[in-house]
Amino acid sequence: MTTKLNLDPALVRQVRELARQAAEPVVHLARTHTTVSVERAVLRLAGLGGADEDGMPWVNRLTDAIRETTGLEHGVALPAWDAMATGNYPDLRTLAQQAAGGQVKFRVPGGEDAAAARRAAARSVGKGLARIDQQRAARSALLRDIGDPPKPWIYLIVATGDIYEDIPQAQAAAREGADIIAVIRSTGQSLLDYVPEGATREGYAGTYATQENFRLMRAALDDVSRELGRYVRLTNYASGLCMPEIAALAGLERLDMMLNDCMYGIIFRDINPIRTFIDQRFSRQVHARAGIIINTGEDNYLTTADAVDAAHTVVVSQLLNEYFGLEAGLEDWQLGLGHAFEINPEVPDSFLLELAHALLIRELFPDAPLKYMPPTKHMTGNVFAGYLLDAFFNLCGVMTDQSILLIGMMTEGIHTPFLSDRDLALENVRYVRRAAGRLGESFRPEPDGFVARRARQVLGESAGLLERIKADGLLAAIGEGTFGVTRRPPGGGRGLDGVIERADGYWNPAIDMLEGAR
Repeated sequence: MTTKLNLDPALVRQVRELARQAAEPVVHLARTHTTVSVERAVLRLAGLGGADEDGMPWVNRLTDAIRETTGLEHGVALPAWDAMATGNYPDLRTLAQQAAGGQVKFRVPGGEDAAAARRAAARSVGKGLARIDQQRAARSALLRDIGDPPKPWIYLIVATGDIYEDIPQAQAAAREGADIIAVIRSTGQSLLDYVPEGATREGYAGTYATQENFRLMRAALDDVSRELGRYVRLTNYASGLCMPEIAALAGLERLDMMLNDCMYGIIFRDINPIRTFIDQRFSRQVHARAGIIINTGEDNYLTTADAVDAAHTVVVSQLLNEYFGLEAGLEDWQLGLGHAFEINPEVPDSFLLELAHALLIRELFPDAPLKYMPPTKHMTGNVFAGYLLDAFFNLCGVMTDQSILLIGMMTEGIHTPFLSDRDLALENVRYVRRAAGRLGESFRPEPDGFVARRARQVLGESAGLLERIKADGLLAAIGEGTFGVTRRPPGGGRGLDGVIERADGYWNPAIDMLEGAR
């Protein structure tokens, strides 16, 4: 896409360098610490699944037992596979069951015992990563054989709480034109420090993210993809206290996109910032290996902050997310950076402001599959005005070459949308895409007109904010309410007790293999 805003190339380079400098201390933190969820993800990649009679996963039971005896400063792998060998346990599940009953003595082995534990752990985790590689290859084959829909991809949420009700609704949505089905999680799952097990039939405002639910929905969408002759993507949420584990399960079951942004959990779920940045780096390494597109959550800032005044905070967060993603091994085509159409429609020139913001983000990230979110905050219950506002959102999306359009609902914020609401929303976006899909080719804002000047203003404000974040530190900026207004100090929030500083000799076979593949 050729530039339309005449952005200063030197300023663009400057903001990227400032983002790198602001992000590096947090990356260092992630490289020198681990979390209980990172360690549980290692066990999941090694094939440990299932739960005890109380529903607590065996990965939690085993990780907790090791932490209580040897600690996790050296990682979970060395103590676990050493215990497997010294106790002659046939598999990880048996080890976990015995450990939960206090019947296993763990240690951090040395010498040849450590070398043997490393070899055994690497073999087991390697099998999980091999399965992720196979799933990535299967996706590539399906895209080649069935066909990939053109962009913008139409993204639609389906989540009743009951996975067996979600499946027919998702297939119906695909038949009506949806290219991506998002199964949002049950409210509050991000605060659970374990991943529920099995297929679930109860959830509030969403469906639990579990490995079995992932498998069921992916199989159902494969069926409808073959029926329609285009590949229908599946997304879920890799965020919250179990972000690394859910990322691993998504790779194992061939999900295609994952909402993966620690800032959402920090700001809107009060999850500890340090915990989530550490978890985020590991989860993005897994997503990179699995060929999964991540979606970031900058759109959420504009539900609490003013969309005009805070526009530069969205850009700053995107620049930080770009650096964090690339550092973890993601490629540009996997960076589904998020933003939203959330300016108050009563503001003069609101549509021109939306165009300026959307075009700026497209030009800053030309190779990223940008995810554009519809209006929510200013949906009043007037369904006619809401339907019109969604049409303006769709128009802005196609004019500025957005890659992923989340469908806006005229009943947004009133109730869980009916199937008829979804059908009307899909009709709206189909019409706009059909009628104006090529409008962006001819749209050229005046070089010094309102749109171009506004875009340059936001970019300049972004540079100023990044200078401050570089000086004060990203964790301090989050603590001051820079993003989304809400203040989240580094020592607050849920999950800090699950952060462990790595000792000399820490070893994680998954990280070794994920970084070695780059």
